[in-house]
Amino acid sequence: MEDSPFIFELAGGTAGSVVASRLSENSQHNVLLLEAGPNNEGILELIVPGLHIQIPNTYDWNYTTVPQAMVNNRSFDYRRGFVLGGSSSVNSMLYTRGSKDDYDLWGRVSGDPKTWSWEALQKWILKSEKWTGPVGGRDPTGQYDPQYHGTDGPIRVSLTGSGPDDFDRRASRNTELQKEFVEKLDSNDGSPPGLCAYTIFLPDENIEKAFLKAWIQWTFGGGERNSAATGYLGSRTRARPNLSIVLNVHVKKVIPSTQDGKGSLEMRTVEIGSKSSNLTLRVTARKEAILSAGAFGTPHILLNSGIGEESHLNSVGVKTVHNLPDVGRGMSDHVSAIVTYTSNATTPAVDEEAALRQWQTNRTGPFAEWRQVGRRILWSKIPKSSPILSEYGDPASGPNSPHLEIPLGPAGPTMAVSVVLLTPYSRGTVKLASSNPFDDPLIDPGYLSHPFDIQALKEGIRVTKRWFDSPAWDGLITGFLGPDPDNATLSETVFQNALKESVGSFLHPVGTAAMSASSSAAGVVDHELKVKGVHGLRVVDASAIPYVPTAHTQAAVYVLAERAADIIESSWK
Repeated sequence: MEDSPFIFELAGGTAGSVVASRLSENSQHNVLLLEAGPNNEGILELIVPGLHIQIPNTYDWNYTTVPQAMVNNRSFDYRRGFVLGGSSSVNSMLYTRGSKDDYDLWGRVSGDPKTWSWEALQKWILKSEKWTGPVGGRDPTGQYDPQYHGTDGPIRVSLTGSGPDDFDRRASRNTELQKEFVEKLDSNDGSPPGLCAYTIFLPDENIEKAFLKAWIQWTFGGGERNSAATGYLGSRTRARPNLSIVLNVHVKKVIPSTQDGKGSLEMRTVEIGSKSSNLTLRVTARKEAILSAGAFGTPHILLNSGIGEESHLNSVGVKTVHNLPDVGRGMSDHVSAIVTYTSNATTPAVDEEAALRQWQTNRTGPFAEWRQVGRRILWSKIPKSSPILSEYGDPASGPNSPHLEIPLGPAGPTMAVSVVLLTPYSRGTVKLASSNPFDDPLIDPGYLSHPFDIQALKEGIRVTKRWFDSPAWDGLITGFLGPDPDNATLSETVFQNALKESVGSFLHPVGTAAMSASSSAAGVVDHELKVKGVHGLRVVDASAIPYVPTAHTQAAVYVLAERAADIIESSWK
């Protein structure tokens, strides 16, 4: 299969689906998309938002982390989509872009702010999105700001068809009673904490304690999940004669292709196979290969290809082709802790058979949304006066970036509230377990390995306590079950153990093949997402994002991929 397509994509995940779709819009390009998993089409659980938690493990890589030393040696199951569309086909569907400072940081790290910055990326931010009204015709006025949303893109973004309910109304009332909290129209405007837009409404002494609450936006529309596969690889796109999609094939590694006559390393040939067969094929692209296997898959393939730290490759018996030490390093991820309340609320019973019939009839009802999550998010900054910032420094990308995310609701007799650290100092790794490319990688997120992180989670618990310590919740919230950092009867050790037992991942890994300036010895890819020291190979996925954004990562991946597609297109004109 030598000299086959013009360009091929290695993995049809979130970013890979975008790039394959955009490049094949040009009939002069021939694109081959290789995907390890099966097709997404016709799978009910991948279509119905309300069946999210019932998605079979068949569509999951079923990864497990190594034991986490600082989290009581617990290991964590780590969901990643094993299906066309990747994790966008199985994720929780929340659409949050993060702050403008997150994207400006890409520009500083890459040395190319003209390409990578909030302002420079506006075209591509809007290009991916198609704002869609809630199902059932509910009026969303006052719950989002249309000026910050695209209307012609492939990915439908919407609000829930249900609500607001009593919990939502109490949340709004709370922003009137507690002046440190602000109700914001749209957190996707680039400044989630609301410091810039809302400072004039806050008392001077509370400015550095500004928090906001906003309505959650979701990647569903018309009652159906909208993934990269459904949005970018619909039937019309798949019918293009210049786009070929091959499913159920594993990319084992990338291997050196022909030399360019200058002694440079050129890698645009891939070796593919499957666990069930000994058959191996090699495919060579005429122009370039684009690796889009995600924050775990991409470093795994690079390391199996002999691209990585030489000592690590030697330790597992992989011959070094190119010594690039940062492959698999620098992983950052959002870690969360759970605090629990009791309340007088009841969880409404749902007749699932009736709900499914309603969804099948008109795409409305309980299954048209993910009902296990509420409709609001509280974004928070740790106050500048906090001792942990003076001791460790501020890890946020800038003044617009929140440190914490606290999804709110729904309420039930026992209400578990996630406190999510958006700006961790802890870093992790992805390494090879062996020289067998079919063995799972060793995933070590390094949760709580930096002392800042557990102190920041404590601050997040205190924010949560203040939020619910308000007359707005009278008659609903009846008690706080902890863990409580301010309980004088608990030792610090007892509190931390309780917190660690509640800790989990928010499944937002990035940075394992990070973007950096061309002149920097650090990082894996340059500002054009080309693998450093290699010709013919790029990385376009979450692994290239240098630091985890203050958001759920799928929106940032869509932006990265849209911009990358134009960069690649321009490079071959």
